[in-house]
Amino acid sequence: MALTVFDWLVVAAFFVASTVVGLLFTRRAGKSVAEYFTAGRSLPWWLAGTSMVATTFAADTPLAVTGLVAAHGIAGNWVWWNMVAGGMLTVFFYARLWQRAGVKTDAELTELRYAGRPAALLRAFRAVYLALPINLIIIGWVNLAMVKVLEVMLGVHPFTGMLALFALTVLYSSLSGLWGVVVTDFFQFLLAMGGCIVLAFFAVDAVGGLDALVAKTPSRSLELFPSDTTWMPVTVMLSYLAVSWWASWYPGSEPGGGGYVAQRIFASKSERDGMLATLWFTIAHYAVRPWPWILTALAAGILYPNLKDPGVGFVEAIALLPSGLKGLLLASFAAAYMSTLSTQLNWGTSYLVNDLIARFTRVPEARLVRASRLITAVLFLLSAGSTYALYRVGSVDAAWRVLIALGAGTGPVYLLRWYWWRVNAWSEISAMGFSLVSFVALTVSGVFDPSDTVDGAHLMVVNTAITTVGWVAVTFLTQPEPEAHLKAFHARVHPGGPGWARIAPAAPIEGGWRAGVSWLGGILGVYGALFGVGRLLLGPRAEAVPFLIAMVVGFVLVARMQRSEQPQAGEQKV
Repeated sequence: MALTVFDWLVVAAFFVASTVVGLLFTRRAGKSVAEYFTAGRSLPWWLAGTSMVATTFAADTPLAVTGLVAAHGIAGNWVWWNMVAGGMLTVFFYARLWQRAGVKTDAELTELRYAGRPAALLRAFRAVYLALPINLIIIGWVNLAMVKVLEVMLGVHPFTGMLALFALTVLYSSLSGLWGVVVTDFFQFLLAMGGCIVLAFFAVDAVGGLDALVAKTPSRSLELFPSDTTWMPVTVMLSYLAVSWWASWYPGSEPGGGGYVAQRIFASKSERDGMLATLWFTIAHYAVRPWPWILTALAAGILYPNLKDPGVGFVEAIALLPSGLKGLLLASFAAAYMSTLSTQLNWGTSYLVNDLIARFTRVPEARLVRASRLITAVLFLLSAGSTYALYRVGSVDAAWRVLIALGAGTGPVYLLRWYWWRVNAWSEISAMGFSLVSFVALTVSGVFDPSDTVDGAHLMVVNTAITTVGWVAVTFLTQPEPEAHLKAFHARVHPGGPGWARIAPAAPIEGGWRAGVSWLGGILGVYGALFGVGRLLLGPRAEAVPFLIAMVVGFVLVARMQRSEQPQAGEQKV
């Protein structure tokens, strides 16, 4: 794919801007570990929320969506669309709790919630587990997608261009800390989203417009909801909607929040900002971003029907753009890649520094900041190995299966630890163990095939049941956390609800029934917006009306419930 001088000028301007932003925040990030990893807890909601969206918009995301659409039609996206309910649960029931916890990482929460050696062991284990194997797998598949983009667009050696992008990202993320990451995320998201919209316009135009796109696409590929004639039977979809969103742990979709989502919440300047940041993230993640990707994917299926890797059709469509816009799309992919990578590096480093070095040594604060910058670079070097391993495999499917295996069935303990006093450190430890052992036993023995759609859904349900029974049994067979420790946690976080009646005077869950109505309204609003826009674009357009009405009703409910909620001391009404 030939790029002109004008294209390269656009790309160069993007790289210069990203570097300048990173350097501007270098001095501020060097003040303390709190500044480096939580931006001094001063982020406004729109910046924290957009950073969450940018992080989940990596170079691999539009390629993955294109592959899903090519294989299963639009309904294939229910693999991730089913997580809306979990996202809204985090918004209205958990975001405020995370903000009050005042921790720097979600691993640090373990010693706030639990006591003694089991808590310290769990914190150290989660820090290493999330910072190294999980983080390196994620970085590896993001790198793999960028390799594919550069191969198609530039015809360069798979790793040459990627290493240049990687080095620049390491430079500004290691120097500027979280402030530099989130500010560059904001501009990178605008660029990446704008580039995808431009590409969708030209791709649809190349097949003759929206009506021609619909006429040339098989009708089953245009279905918004799975049926027995598509790749996902209705029974399987129902199992996802009924179980997956609360039972399965996955980076960016943790039940009750966690990872970099939690990091942005407790980096926000207030409880209100943390909640609004998560709300904006959930709306943008599910309702704003998908349709430019899906339109380009449908057009690519018509224009490039014989590709060995259908996901690459998204990149091939860039050839349709005029000079200058090709450079914009290359910069857009670089922006998507760098926004995700910078977060993964900062997030992974935060565990190793905050939950290992700072927790178990007496290293001075100034040295911790220097150690943070050094470890960021070390993670970069380690991730090169995971990228090469995934490149040899040729697909990220294996990585996805590993993450699902390690997280299935653990969701309930992450939800209940906030609202039930009896959950202890051994509850979390055993949940992770039961989930992994159960998955291995059920798949190696041949009971379930995780690559099969129906078997995979059944495996998720069975694994969740086994894991839940296991960790609940362990909870009652082990000693509860010390009462004084539980009272201190309750006084700091104020979770409320009958699950804490044994420890503190009975208090309702904050928000009460209004939080529940807000949750339902948020789900209704997001799905209404998602499917309403889809029907407007692809028809039948008359069917867009009930979806758009649902969107308005849902978001009005959220607004009314939040306005009627009594603010905490020092807080303003939403």
